[in-house]
Amino acid sequence: MEDKHIKAKEDSNKFTDAILNSKSKNKVVVAGPGTGKTYLFQKILEGKRKALTLSFVNSLVEDLSLGLYGLSEVKTLHGYARSELGKNCGDIKIFPKLSMVINEDHIILQNESVLFDELFYNREDESKYIEFYKTRRKYYGKFYGYADVIYALIKYLEANNDKVPNYDNVLVDEFQDFNKLEISLIDLLGQKSPILLAGDDDQALYIDLKKASPEFIRTRYSEQCQEYESFTLPFCRRCTRVIVNATNEIINGAKSIGLLSGRIDKKYIYYDDPTKDKESDKNPKIVYRQKYSNSIPDYIEKQIRLLAEENKKEFEVLIISPTNGKSKSIVSKLKEKGLSNIESKDKQENENPSLLDGLILLSEDGKGNLGWRIAIKHLITDSEFSDLIKLTAENNPKNIIDLISSSKKKEVLDLLKTYKQINNGQKVADEKLINFFNKNEIDPMKSAVDQLRTKLYARIKTGDPGIRKIPIKATTIQSSKGLSSDYVFITHFDDQYFIKNKDRSVSDQDIYNFLVALTRAKKKVFLISSDTTRTPTFLSWIKQDNIDSSNRN
Repeated sequence: MEDKHIKAKEDSNKFTDAILNSKSKNKVVVAGPGTGKTYLFQKILEGKRKALTLSFVNSLVEDLSLGLYGLSEVKTLHGYARSELGKNCGDIKIFPKLSMVINEDHIILQNESVLFDELFYNREDESKYIEFYKTRRKYYGKFYGYADVIYALIKYLEANNDKVPNYDNVLVDEFQDFNKLEISLIDLLGQKSPILLAGDDDQALYIDLKKASPEFIRTRYSEQCQEYESFTLPFCRRCTRVIVNATNEIINGAKSIGLLSGRIDKKYIYYDDPTKDKESDKNPKIVYRQKYSNSIPDYIEKQIRLLAEENKKEFEVLIISPTNGKSKSIVSKLKEKGLSNIESKDKQENENPSLLDGLILLSEDGKGNLGWRIAIKHLITDSEFSDLIKLTAENNPKNIIDLISSSKKKEVLDLLKTYKQINNGQKVADEKLINFFNKNEIDPMKSAVDQLRTKLYARIKTGDPGIRKIPIKATTIQSSKGLSSDYVFITHFDDQYFIKNKDRSVSDQDIYNFLVALTRAKKKVFLISSDTTRTPTFLSWIKQDNIDSSNRN
């Protein structure tokens, strides 16, 4: 081992050891992408009998659950809230779209739309709308949404301090993406348990989506905060040298024009390692290409083929696109080319509750108000639905099943029976199946054609057999959090998509988004622009020595 590798290991260990040897009850660790948080968590949890690890991203929970298996309970925030609230208040269930349902009720009953989740995120406890939400939620039974289940647990623990759980350690990941509501829960747990917060204010993705703020981690990291001792993990073991350099260049470029003014001042350092050095030497530059949008899948397929020739063994690919629509289009075309091992990670949470959502709920509880309310909405007129919701808001309201006509009740029950038959693999009469498809706005012909095409591709085995089974994940930037891959393709890398302001002025959020996408790569990044006439702003911030912008390949 060379001297530089020995020194890198010694220097890295100093940062980890400082955290492990600290006697402080509460700690905040600012750790960039690939700097060893999971390893740190493992070391901290050694010998602990009762520990809790919290995050809000499902993919991170899955990875941490494996890395901390047997050492800690690992949960999402809403999963933990459901569990703890259930222990104290009886069985509860989660319906992610509950706030949409109750907002729709409020529009009908009060002629006003309310962003209920934001009220919870911002802890607007005195808002007049909270009581309305509670009343409607109770009418719908045991169900909570993602935000209000955390809120309900917090309010319960604030009123019953003796019920606050006690842990040997509470570890919190991705703290830069926590909002005021979620931090209230962490502060409650901190009354009885040591807390370690980990995150990176350069990776704040959910400022708009869930009212999170990197200021929370910055405040706790600052010298003015006496409750937490501050640490950093600066050495990146994930990325090659050029990616680490480019990350620092993007940060410096942002700071040079007055952005990232509140950023925590910390280092992000390439970790000298024999294996990583070889990968860095093999991939010394970030690739930048300009391709027409419809040519991007062709380019990706060609590069995967070249990578297969180079590696001669399996590798992983991650394709990050700026929108779900762009991602789906690329996935579809790559599958047509014979790349069959593609996992698409789309977000569907913002879609309104469907008839199928209602039938699924009714299959679990045949009399539940929430299931009946969602299902019947799709089978009656808007006027009839408004009248129904008004009846449910009267004093001592009846259940919805008792408020609808016998014919509509029969229609729902017939659809429910068909759903159960399909779900159980039973034979369904053709007319029943066609009716089910029509009511659920499912195009059976399109589904059949898609299935046939998939079978034909598999049978004909289109494309290069050497790359047919290469593992590929396709997603958006927000859904890429928690993911990493050998090779990352960032598509539609244009100011049109990566800079959100209409006047094309760069914001801190634009920078965070790009840094997250860039640092998913272990070996190499491909930036693919669909604008063949203009150079992306972020590209100009990276030193040209670090960019391969030739037209070859």
